[in-house]
Amino acid sequence: MEDPGALACLLRQVAPGARLLAAQPLAGGVSARVTALELAPPDGRTVVLRRHGAADLARDPDIAAHEFRLLQVLQAAGVPAPTPLHLDTSGNILPTPWLLQSFVDGDPEDVPADLDDHMRQLAEALAAIHRVPAADVAFLPLQEEQAAALIREHRPEPDETLAESRLRAALAAWPPPRRNPPALLHGDVWPGNLLWRRGRLQAVIDWEDAAVGDPLADLANARLELFIALGEDAMAALTRRYLALSAVDTAALPIWDLWAALRPIAGLPGWGLAPEEQRRLRECHRGFTDRALAAVDE
Repeated sequence: MEDPGALACLLRQVAPGARLLAAQPLAGGVSARVTALELAPPDGRTVVLRRHGAADLARDPDIAAHEFRLLQVLQAAGVPAPTPLHLDTSGNILPTPWLLQSFVDGDPEDVPADLDDHMRQLAEALAAIHRVPAADVAFLPLQEEQAAALIREHRPEPDETLAESRLRAALAAWPPPRRNPPALLHGDVWPGNLLWRRGRLQAVIDWEDAAVGDPLADLANARLELFIALGEDAMAALTRRYLALSAVDTAALPIWDLWAALRPIAGLPGWGLAPEEQRRLRECHRGFTDRALAAVDE
């Protein structure tokens, strides 16, 4: 929980005269500390305070400034995302950089009422993200370099229940052929980063993993997450809808699917899942991996 005195000082800086009514940590944040700040009338609005964790700051000491600038680019491009409100990198109020953004009234939808329409809206948002010119976000890291580092990583005890050695062997010839121009990538498209309200997508949130690279990287990660969360029909619907909106070359999609499958393996034991949920996740993950490996071998 953030220090109440610091929050009061923060508000005096960004909204003179505003009074804090309540501060509520928001669930779901893993790499950042996220707090909803409810302001008392007459302001009456809610804003969101984001502070990045040690791992993100070590990876990019300017990550707060980069995320704030990215949100400005997204707003100008009409991408559904929170509105940036204020950035502070001084360390005078809080010990690490922080940013304020608008509060988006919505929740993840675990079981969409209309799966195809749900996937249509997600595909439209993903295509809008990928239409942002790479030159406008040149301050972001290159996704291909991050992917290469993951693939090169040596793990003395690979998780063979998730076919880790087979995944790494299939990815040994990294990178795949570059057939798509570089695009803005969200970097972590999954249901927990999508906010919905009455069946309408309100915002794509949590942009700390944004990068520049092949749009197939975002598509592959979303395919894996949807396969696990909602099943094959959701994955197929998103893919179909997205490809109808985008002219990407999909020849390397199975390779990117394998990269997406490799990403969560090392961290999965630390997610604190109940045994039954972990068993289900592992079964789904293995099913996705087997499909991708078969597609690569064709």
